[in-house]
Amino acid sequence: MQITLKSGAAEKQRAACVAVGLWADGSLSDAASALDAASGGQLVEIASAGDINGKLGQSLMLHRLPGVAAKRVLLVGLGAAEDFDRRAFRTAQAAAAAALVGARIRDAVSYLADIECRGGQLAWRVRSAAEEAFAAAYRFDAFKSSGGKSKVKRLKKLTLASTSRSRRAKAKAGLARARAVAAGRNLARDLGNTPPNVCHPSYLAKQAKALKKQFKSLKVEVLDEAGMGKLGMGSLLAVSRGSRQPAKLIAMQHRGGKKRDKPVVLVGKGVTFDTGGISIKPAATMDEMKFDMCGAASVFGVMRAVCELDLPINVVGVVPAVENMPGGDATRPGDVVTSMSGKTIEILNTDAEGRLILCDALTWAGKFKPGVVIDIATLTGACIVALGHENAAVLGNDDALIDALRSAGDSSGDTCWPLPMSDAYDKDLESNFADVANIGGRAGTITAGCFLGRFTADYRWAHLDIAGVAWKSGKVKGATGRPVPLLMQYLFDRVDAG
Repeated sequence: MQITLKSGAAEKQRAACVAVGLWADGSLSDAASALDAASGGQLVEIASAGDINGKLGQSLMLHRLPGVAAKRVLLVGLGAAEDFDRRAFRTAQAAAAAALVGARIRDAVSYLADIECRGGQLAWRVRSAAEEAFAAAYRFDAFKSSGGKSKVKRLKKLTLASTSRSRRAKAKAGLARARAVAAGRNLARDLGNTPPNVCHPSYLAKQAKALKKQFKSLKVEVLDEAGMGKLGMGSLLAVSRGSRQPAKLIAMQHRGGKKRDKPVVLVGKGVTFDTGGISIKPAATMDEMKFDMCGAASVFGVMRAVCELDLPINVVGVVPAVENMPGGDATRPGDVVTSMSGKTIEILNTDAEGRLILCDALTWAGKFKPGVVIDIATLTGACIVALGHENAAVLGNDDALIDALRSAGDSSGDTCWPLPMSDAYDKDLESNFADVANIGGRAGTITAGCFLGRFTADYRWAHLDIAGVAWKSGKVKGATGRPVPLLMQYLFDRVDAG
């Protein structure tokens, strides 16, 4: 979908549809007031009749209003004006995007990004509106026999319009960021949705090399199992032993900042399919374990967006990629392995494999002399019990980093919530036979974080558990592309702060 900017009178827009806003008290947004005046009070009459009451997220499609050039008008509920903050703004934009995409029209003009909200400047509003539109328009049809070709009309062009010609430069900057974030998020969703017989560790390595061809500034390094063995990555390799698909360790480097600037290192869990290994999972919904590499997918998405914008910052994406299968050489519960750090690990549950690959990748990440390290992983079902499907969990050893990620989540709408880490939880990982056990205690998300914390003492580190937000189930099953928006906002904040 193409998204552009323009200014001009709402009633004169010759498009399939024009989107405007209605407040909960019955008052109209500026653009809606112009349409109301042109149509002889039609919008006020419709609102007074109760067909739409302005509740946040409501929408109503109107046809052939007199005096209005557009064939349709989409009226979108904004809620109470005093409550219209960034979260409400995104909710309204998402409702509008869903309605426009579902209307089977080719083009539309939206004046909703022109509506001011608390805490959201113009560039942010344009970026947020565009991101919601791109997200609503996403489809994954690559493996359907139609090849994604459909005769149904779909939204091809969206214009974000303003009644004013001022501040276009800021709007353009917001749209440029939105396009890059959307492209990165779509890549993450594509990788997550790709079936596991296609998307295996070697496939991810090829995707990294494809990104390198697309963006010449990107440096890519791929280690095979022999290379990881030489480095002593016994923990990571223990997970891949049961699979015929060899593990890969992928590093993607964008050097947009000064040479002396320490990079942001992102480490994404890349379990391309997780049966649980010998500790095998129940059959029901096991197909969704293709999404266990969504942490890795988000790293790919961020690296793509960073390269497209050529951000003036150093960023490294690290992806440990494995398949966890119950083969004849698979690791058993009770096995003890030695990690790259030298710490020994008693594997009590082979389905707690994400932390086993991450601990070696996090040790390896130290070679990049990072300023901060953030790992992203669909790590624990306990995270869903704790936080549901709204927030990712964030833990770490640096309060300032955790606060920065939480702030970025609030700004991007891709939210996270902090959980505690302390010795009281860490002691649950004690083992009679090794330095640490790979599971322990009832607070599964926290003890998993404590496990990773034992391998990250040398740098500032945060852990994002995205198990509850990385994909959706049921009729809307599919990868969400989270937390690409959160991570990109974190990087934007660093860039904007200088």
